[in-house]
Amino acid sequence: MNIEQARYKMIEQQIRPWDVLDQDVLELLMVVKREAFVPAAYSALAFADAEIPLPGGENMLMPKFEARILQELKIKKHEHVLEIGAGSGYMAALLAYKARQVTTVEINPELKALAEKNLADYGIFNVDVVLGDGAQGWNDSGKDTGPYDVIVVSGSLPLMQPAFLKQLKVGGRLFVVIGEAPAMTGQIITRMSDVGYDT
Repeated sequence: MNIEQARYKMIEQQIRPWDVLDQDVLELLMVVKREAFVPAAYSALAFADAEIPLPGGENMLMPKFEARILQELKIKKHEHVLEIGAGSGYMAALLAYKARQVTTVEINPELKALAEKNLADYGIFNVDVVLGDGAQGWNDSGKDTGPYDVIVVSGSLPLMQPAFLKQLKVGGRLFVVIGEAPAMTGQIITRMSDVGYDT
């Protein structure tokens, strides 16, 4: 099977059955080549319904999760996105095609370098990859700290961090997974007003 057939099967057999039907998202998955962001040792798994190991014990999200996050957040071209956890840079690349600007924060220097290289090699220049710990919100003096239209927390958090909510613009959306295995839930939280949020 060639790469384009594998990509097509990933979309038809994994992503569509997971209720990802937004045509813009499906087309984006055809345009942004996932295999360009997968470590060479795992290239055979680029389209598998599995998390792909990254340096430092991290993982790339499964393709169906990436697609569902994009569909649910409904990112618009004028928006500024904060991503916590750059990983290989693939999710940042997808976000960059949908948004005006992406700031992605990565705590692992090796992954930061990998994401920067992958994004540059792919010709994506509206992503700022920043070294830091964003697990409790992103606030680094001298760096862009929002507020943001969209925040994507790529890893899970045991508890919701209020700092993320404060960094959302009114009308902004936050994707986060809360809890610890096996009891974890993905949530989209929308900031409705200065003090109101909807989950």
